[in-house]
Formats: sequence, C-alpha cells, structure tokens
Amino acid sequence: MTQRPFWLALTLALAALLVWLAFFWQPMPDSAASPTAPTSADLPRGGNFRLDSADGPVALADFRGKVVALYFGYTFCPDVCPTALVGLAQAFAQLTPAELERVKGLFITVDPERDTLDVLKVYVPYFHPSITGLRGTPEEIARTAALYDVRYMKQKGDGSGPYPVDHSSFTYLVAPDGRLAARLAHGTPPEVIVDKIRALLKP
Repeated sequence: MTQRPFWLALTLALAALLVWLAFFWQPMPDSAASPTAPTSADLPRGGNFRLDSADGPVALADFRGKVVALYFGYTFCPDVCPTALVGLAQAFAQLTPAELERVKGLFITVDPERDTLDVLKVYVPYFHPSITGLRGTPEEIARTAALYDVRYMKQKGDGSGPYPVDHSSFTYLVAPDGRLAARLAHGTPPEVIVDKIRALLKP
C-alpha cells in the first residue's frame, strides 16, 4: 500500500512527459543528424551481452534474426533519455506489423542503483511495448557499455533533487546477424531511423 503513491506519481509524470514531447519536441532535421553518422570503420566493436529484465535474463543473441535498437540511459534522466525513447517509439510506430515483428528495442540502464527491475518494467514499455528495460550489476553494465564505447559517470547531486548521470546518447542498431551496423546521433529523426531499420531488414 505504501508504494502505490510512488507508482501513481511515476505514471502521471510519464504521461505528462509524453504529452509535452508530442507537442513541443522537434527532432533535428536530416542535415543536422547525418554529418555525425559514423562510417562502419568508426563503429565500436559491439557484441553479445546478457543482462536482467523484469521477465528474466536477456541476451542480445536471443534476438538473432531481428534488428535490435539499443540505447543506454537511466529513468531519472530529465530530458535526453525520454526524447530518445520517444523518437524510437515514433520510428517503431511507422513500421508495419510484419516489420515490427522483426525488430526489438533494448534500454540498458547506467544507473542500476535506482533503476530496479520494477522501475524499468513500468518506465520503459510506457514508451513502446517492443522496448524492454535491462539492468545488471555495475560490473556487468560497465562491460556491456565498453562493447559499445558508451561513457557514463554518476555526478554528485546538489541536494535539491536526484543526482544526475552524465552519459553518451546514441541509438545503436544491431543487424539480424548480430553485427553492430549503425550508431545514430541523439535527435536523429524517426523517419531516418525507420529507413535504416528497413535497410537492415532487407535480405
């Protein structure tokens, strides 16, 4: 009973955030996003990992045959992570049902201290049901982040609110064969994400 106000507050906060993003957030145009897109030679090595979801262990290899959109962030992130998840959700919404069956989104927290499995189970699918939240021990997350050259660091709070976590903000696309195929800059328009997903889905 004592936890009900927390979950109610979290749900209301997410609803308000999504309304704000839907009406006021505008992604960068193609011209702003494309110059930062790396070539295949610039991509991190990527690779398989195994972390925990609210429904049990999840490995990247479990989704072989699908395109996986991978993002590292945390649920207390005030703006960057929500906008990235909204952009990904908007991209997923543009896919056909048959295409969506071959696509999976994974959100890996870089703040396991606060992002419990219960929190991730509520927060992440709120953006889209095809996105699953993952966590692990600090060591497991560090090893996974290193595969994708993700940088993050917990900052000291000023006492006026939750502590922030500085982190890089890319969306990674993993091809059906498990190969890291793209690293998309923050603010990449959903239409661009869709085009890249569809290109990877082609035989």
